[in-house]
Amino acid sequence: MASLTVTDEQVRATPAKVIQPAWVRITHWINALAMILMILSGWQIYNASPLFGFSFPREYTLGGWLGGGLLWHFAAMWLLMINGLVYLITGFATGRFRRKLLPITASGVLHDVRAALTFRLGHDDLTVYNYVQRLLYAGIIVVGVLIVLSGLGMWKPVQLYYLVMLFGDYPTARYVHFFCMAAICAFLVIHVLLALLVPKSLRAMIIGR
Repeated sequence: MASLTVTDEQVRATPAKVIQPAWVRITHWINALAMILMILSGWQIYNASPLFGFSFPREYTLGGWLGGGLLWHFAAMWLLMINGLVYLITGFATGRFRRKLLPITASGVLHDVRAALTFRLGHDDLTVYNYVQRLLYAGIIVVGVLIVLSGLGMWKPVQLYYLVMLFGDYPTARYVHFFCMAAICAFLVIHVLLALLVPKSLRAMIIGR
């Protein structure tokens, strides 16, 4: 009868499962940097012409003044767009989005929300996203596309008038851009909190395993 004992050498020889491939980790951290720059510089731009009756604290803005904020925003915009395109194209080409994010069902989301609220949502297998994660990640991709399109329309409203018209008019595009930014900020807060609650997910995003 063959021995079922697993030796230490066999354990060490077995490679750990890759949870986050290299291209996901690289685009993730580049995207994190780009989004922080975009948000902080965007707050500086917002303060020059607020949509609502408040302004963001100066110490949490980037650029120092409207012109400086615009320069930072445009620089980070190219980084975000190029990195985002790499992420989307690779995600679709490799089938990762289909495997990780689908299907999304209302019953599955409600079940996992209840489990999360009662601290019974498992994270044993990080290679499988629960329904809450699928909804959040799929949703933030849609929000990312909307914020880029509305931002481009605001940047070049004459040349890219069709993007402005996609949202109705220029003022509406500004509101869409703002609320997409708010959604991204909320996502980042939830994302960081979940990473702190499940430290091995952060480790996987750093070393892949």
